[in-house]
Amino acid sequence: MPVPSSRVGKSGARVESRVDARWLMAYAAGLGDDKPCYLDTTAAEGIVAHPLFPVCFEWPIFLSPQALPGGESILPDEVIRGVHATHDLVLHRPIRADETLATTATVVGVERRPPGAYQVVRFDTQDAAGEPVCTTWYGTIYRGVGVEGPDHSPTDVPPGDRVGEGAVPTQKIPVEVSALAAHVYTECARIWNPIHTDVAVAERAGLPGIILHGTATLALAVSRVVEEECGGDPTRVRRVTGRFGAMVPMPSTIEVRILERRGESVFFEVRNAEGDLAVRDGRIVA
Repeated sequence: MPVPSSRVGKSGARVESRVDARWLMAYAAGLGDDKPCYLDTTAAEGIVAHPLFPVCFEWPIFLSPQALPGGESILPDEVIRGVHATHDLVLHRPIRADETLATTATVVGVERRPPGAYQVVRFDTQDAAGEPVCTTWYGTIYRGVGVEGPDHSPTDVPPGDRVGEGAVPTQKIPVEVSALAAHVYTECARIWNPIHTDVAVAERAGLPGIILHGTATLALAVSRVVEEECGGDPTRVRRVTGRFGAMVPMPSTIEVRILERRGESVFFEVRNAEGDLAVRDGRIVA
């Protein structure tokens, strides 16, 4: 079924999520990131969330027809063909354990792209006092699906920046991705999409086999950039952006390439084992 652009501007039901230490520790562990700030519950200030942790409570909302406007109009086989294409996360402050957060999803863009319908959903998350915690613009391409109505491009995404083509990396950091990486990430993040763990479902979706989650690939890169460019302090991260491309099979080795530091921005990319761009236009503001 075509994605109707008339859904742009509509918001779904507000969804509450309880963030506890177990979830925060599990997410970091699923990435193999053992920084004490993610794991040491004896610290006076408690533990902090990995910068990309918001994907954990945003994903169930993305799957909910009640919380995501118009989600019921996308057929199950079309949902499986959905590809996470773009990600832009603004962190208004660090997330810590024992918080109840409330998130609202709003469709802010629907437009035609050569592969299919491109939809952007904005997730606005607040704390118990109503203060902003994080905002994410989550772009999905539904391959082979059309658009009903005129295109509406997102108008509220913060200005972006990128390095020029052919930028020479200042660092190349290899990261091993195990055969079980997607299964571990799925359970630790509590993000369930069977194309990442079920071979039969992945093949029905037209994939050669299970592949690593795009958010896992991005999170692995964020961990390395935090270590190399942010003094190992994830609380400094205020924004993470990136566009997804080539698949990451398992087992394999990816390479995180730090391209440039420009003021508070660190630009990076991720290449898969074949040298193709798994994450392009990566940027961390810290």
